[in-house]
Amino acid sequence: MRIAVRPVSFEGHKGVTIAGDAWGNPGDPPVILLPGGGQTRHAWGGTAEKLAAAGWYALSLDLRGHGESEWAPDADYAWGAFVGDLLAVRATFATRPAVVGASLGGITALLAEAESPGTEFSAIVLVDIAPRIEPEGIQRIVAFMRAHLDGFADLEAAADAIAEYMPHRPRRTDVAGLGKNLRLGRDGRYRWHWDPEFISGVRRPTGSQQPDRLLAAAHRLAIPALLVRGQLSDVISEASVAEFLAACPHAKYVDVSDAGHMVAGDKNDVFAGAVVEFLDEVRTNRA
Repeated sequence: MRIAVRPVSFEGHKGVTIAGDAWGNPGDPPVILLPGGGQTRHAWGGTAEKLAAAGWYALSLDLRGHGESEWAPDADYAWGAFVGDLLAVRATFATRPAVVGASLGGITALLAEAESPGTEFSAIVLVDIAPRIEPEGIQRIVAFMRAHLDGFADLEAAADAIAEYMPHRPRRTDVAGLGKNLRLGRDGRYRWHWDPEFISGVRRPTGSQQPDRLLAAAHRLAIPALLVRGQLSDVISEASVAEFLAACPHAKYVDVSDAGHMVAGDKNDVFAGAVVEFLDEVRTNRA
């Protein structure tokens, strides 16, 4: 039986509206899911449903400037703004939520927890992100995002671009689902559902240029932590993983075979199973 999903919204940093979807019983322990840059909350649909079925209240959020969340009026997409949004959402819960973050969402979660004066979250899952990021992988992502700012003639063209970018995945045959991640402009072209200022503006995230800050954050992590890497990832290497685990020795690690940077999209059943197992163990240990 499918679990019903319902829309939610929060007031983020400087009043920016953060949109999301919620699965499960609000009385269950909460877990916040943050997508990567250029993604929307829909990237977590399958994972959130499995979490709700396991007794978690799962909230998948659109980052500022993405999906249905508000574009920052001042084009502020620096780390402080994303962290501020997450902490504003966290403040709406009476109990500490767990947090799952992929790529940009993972760095946001890491900084929000490690650079706050107190403990904000009950556990953290970092998805294919670590303090030391491979510059070639980031450059490939940025190049893909910048290559299509003028949009696509139709959803088939968008599917072709994705297939070229992720050759390890079969190309979509049913492209209708892509409509959740693109918006149709008045000129009849489809564009990704995010603010172009996020990738080309002055105040944009620069995580790959701050490894020392992120490594210091990893050293300060005291809550249960899980790092999930896609074995085919070009964003974090085995050396990056080893460095993180040395900085945060209590962290657990899962390497998902046949998955790239978009781990949840490539192998959602394996990924979701690992996350549910980890969070259930954390919940049991706290009981």
